[in-house]
Formats: sequence, structure tokens, C-alpha cells
Amino acid sequence: MRVDLLIENVLIYNSYFKRFMPGNAAVLDGKFLYIGKMGAESFEAGDVIDGQGRYMIPGLIDIHLHIESSMITPEAFSHALIRNGVTTIVPEPHEMANVFGLEGVNEMIKASRNCVADMFYAIPSSVPATSMETTGGSIEIEDMNELLRTERIICLGEIMNYVDVITDPDCKTNQILKHIRESYPQLIIEGHVPKLLDLDLHQMIFSGVDSDHTHQTIEGMEARIAAGMFIEIQEKSMTSEVMDYLILHDVSEHFCFVTDDVMPDSFQRRGHLNHIVRKAIRMGMEPEMAIYAGTFTPARRMRMHDRGAIAPGKIADFMLVSDIRDLTIEQVYKRGSKVYDVIEPYKPKANERAFPQHFYESVKLAELTETDFQVAAETNNGPDGRYMGRVMMVKDGSTFIEEHQVEVEVRGGQLIWQESGYGLLATFERYGKSGNRAYGLIGGDTIKRGAVATTYSHDNHNLLVVGHNEADMMLAANWVIANQGGFCAVDGGEVLAGLRLPVGGILTEEPLEQTAEEVEKLLDAMKSLGYRHYNPIMSLSTHSLAVSPALKLTDHGLIDVNKGKVIPLLVRAI
Repeated sequence: MRVDLLIENVLIYNSYFKRFMPGNAAVLDGKFLYIGKMGAESFEAGDVIDGQGRYMIPGLIDIHLHIESSMITPEAFSHALIRNGVTTIVPEPHEMANVFGLEGVNEMIKASRNCVADMFYAIPSSVPATSMETTGGSIEIEDMNELLRTERIICLGEIMNYVDVITDPDCKTNQILKHIRESYPQLIIEGHVPKLLDLDLHQMIFSGVDSDHTHQTIEGMEARIAAGMFIEIQEKSMTSEVMDYLILHDVSEHFCFVTDDVMPDSFQRRGHLNHIVRKAIRMGMEPEMAIYAGTFTPARRMRMHDRGAIAPGKIADFMLVSDIRDLTIEQVYKRGSKVYDVIEPYKPKANERAFPQHFYESVKLAELTETDFQVAAETNNGPDGRYMGRVMMVKDGSTFIEEHQVEVEVRGGQLIWQESGYGLLATFERYGKSGNRAYGLIGGDTIKRGAVATTYSHDNHNLLVVGHNEADMMLAANWVIANQGGFCAVDGGEVLAGLRLPVGGILTEEPLEQTAEEVEKLLDAMKSLGYRHYNPIMSLSTHSLAVSPALKLTDHGLIDVNKGKVIPLLVRAI
């Protein structure tokens, strides 16, 4: 029998028995035709590979991630994925959607059409994530209808505004959920439900949200699985307690591994979903179970029945691995064709513009001055004096922000934040819509001097500036404005590091290797300013994420996330 490819003498991962079996595999027309003992005596192959006893496992499948978190475009992202054995992903482009709305989603899909890795998209469901921020675009129900006419859409992306879903039956998110349930009842709905338990959790599931990828605890994970929810385990949930639970309990059908957000330096240094699978193995999970959670269960969750296993009729996405516990990838095949070999050159395509011109002109802010970082006190015409004020306290180990209250001084109608012992966090609407700006005090494990500015601020991507003096804050902000987006770290009037992100203010078209190098320099600069956090960039970027507990800042003001409302910086006079 004529086939395109024959792989002999390999240990083939069988997803249905969750174990490796020695044998051969034949590929025809990009799909597996046969897996078993028959070999060259039975097949006439265009290409024959001696597997040399290596492990043959399906291509990894990541069903919850945001390409924009790596700050690179789909083409560069795909190039980096393939060498890490990730052959299929389900990205949700809600960052680009927040900047450009429906057009942003369509352009991301367009930019991924010729990528080696398969990209099936999730519709951003929460753009904007709340009504308490200004974004460049929005995704409405009519936009979803249009997107659902493309074959590249596979699910409704994470429902983030869980407070409104539970408390406001008429909110936009509930209108979206009702429309999807009625018009597209088979569409998968992804969720974002941090810390919810009992009735609140069950209300979310009742609304149609039946997965969660947020930080898991034993209590929360058990409650979700017991209620029929599918769990997507990202690295921050891989505590020893959670991993022991997954290993010791028969829940392999109810979870998979995902990456969610991978920073460029981590992507370059550690890998992608392969890093998560490898880490699970090192934490005690058997390789067969870890592979299952990185291939079969994510494929089944997204109803991608044509992949995720090495079996007849499945797409021939696979990799050959020499050390299964270290997941040492030697070759990667996509639809039966070799797309990566560790001993062969592997270079990205030349950098070229893949987006419309106005995607490179999205930061519509004039240069700022030092006076833009002076804060008029909202005292309801009260007198100068001492007040209790709210402080956003950053804590290493989490992107959650705690609220503390401290004494601050108002003098001449101005908040004297420079003498408070805390830094200033400022945000400026950058789409040319409202001209809003807002301010907050910040402390904890953040910078202790200088300033950092960015337009890479989830989810609204307005200009966000943190600092300890007006001059450095102005310099950092104006560098970002002049470069149409990015990051800038400043100390004593000197730019320490800058990362240009000209595509929508959130992406670069440089390859991962170069972006990772620039990100490492930025991280070093932020740490030199006193930032003490496991991920300073993600920590800073989520200071404006108004769906992540507990106190955040948008251009509308300070946000009490749990109550879903804007609150004043000053609490009361003392």
C-alpha cells in the first residue's frame, strides 16, 4: 500500500489507554492511516523514518491563551510554538479587540491564516471587560454573529465580568450569554470565575459558563468539578497541593493544561505548553497523564475530534521525543510534514508589516507635562488637611491588588502624594475619545523610585504610568507616546530600557528572540527600580484590569472590583 510517510520503531502514545505502545505509524494525505506492527514490508512510503526507539506523541494543544501576552504577532508566535511541539492553539484576541474592536479580531485571524500552527479563535466576549473603562473598540452581539460565520471561530472566549452576570440580569454580558444559548446552543463558552463558590459559582454555570482557567485551590477545584465544570490548569495553579490532587484523584477527564499568558522571555527560555507538561511530570505526574492533559482532553473540550491522538483518521501532528520525562523534542511534524528538527537551522520569516496602516497609529495622545502628574484632590470642596486615602498594594506572587488606607495630606487643593511615602499610579485615555485621566496611590512590591510607563495595560490598553516623581513619569510617558506604544523605564531623567510595541500599542513584529532580549532588559530595569514581583511586567500591566480583585485603576477612577463600582481616592477627613 502506498503511503506518504512511515515512522518505524517508535513508542507510540495511545490516548485511549493512556500508555505507550511499541510499533509503527503510516501517514497518508496528512492524516494517520495505520498504527501497529506492520511496517516497510506492507507499506511503500515516500519517506521512511527510523524512530530509533524514541517516543512519538501527539502535537500539543493549548485551548486558552492570548497571543498578545507574548507581545509578538501570530506569525512569530507560530514559529516559536512549533519548536516547542505546540501544533494547535485557541487564542482569544481580546487585547487587540479592546484596541480595534471587530476589526482587531479579523486582522488577527487574517494574520494567522498562513501560520504553520493551526489557530482556531475564541470570540472575545468581554470587550470592554467592564463599563468602567474606555477602550478603542468593543465587541457587540452583531459582531459576534459576523465572526461566527467564519470557520476559524471555535468558542466564545472567557466570560470575565462575573460580578455583573450574577448581580445584573440585564447587563451586556447576560445579554450575550442569552443570545449565544438561544442562537448557538452548541457553542462552547469559556469562563473566568476566580474564587467563586457555592451559589455564585452555580449561577455562572447556569448561565452557560462551564470552564474556568483562573487560579485554583483544592476547595475551588473540587467545587467546580463536582458541578460539571471543566478546569484549565495554568502554571500559577500548579501548586504542590493542586498537583497532588490531580495525581491522586480520578479526574483526568475534567482538566487540561493551558498557558493563558506567556511573557516573551519565558517563552524563549522555558518554552510554552511543553514547559507546563514537563513541569507536571517533574511534580510527580506520570508522563502519560501529563501528555493526556496537553493533547487529548483539550482537543475534546473544544470538540476538535480530528486531532489530539495518534489514531487512524486523525491529523498527523506529532513530535518525536528522546527523553519523555524531560520532554526533549527532536522533531515536530505538522500534517505529516516535518516542520522542525533540532539539528537543522530554524529561522523565522523576515519581519514585514501584516496589519493596516492605522494599526501603527493608535496612540492619540499629545505630549504630557509634569503638571499632568499633579493630582487635584477630590474633597467635595472640603478644607486642606489630613485625609485617609486608598493605596493599591502590590504583592509578589499574585496580580491581585489589596486596598490599604493611609494618611495623606491635601494642600492648596492638591494631593501631596510625593510626601506620602507611596508612589503615584496614573492612567490616560489614549484613543482620542474622552480625554479621561485618573490617579491612585500605590505601594508594596512595586518600584521605589523612577518611573515606568506602558500602553500594554490590560484590558483597555490606555497609557499607564507609575512613578515617584513627576519628571521621570513625564519622560517615560512621552517615550511611549512617541513610539506609538510600548514600555519605558526611567530613573533620574535617564531612559533605562524601552520596548517598542507599535502594532496597536501592544505588539511588535520583531521575532521572539529579539523581543525576549528587550523584555529581559526591561525586567532588569524594573527590578533595579525596586520592583519585587515574580512577573513585574504582568503585575504592572494588570493594575488596570478591572475584573481582577480587588482594587484597580482605569481612566474612570479607582475600581472596587468586588463591588463593581468606581470609588474615591480619598475616604474621609481626619
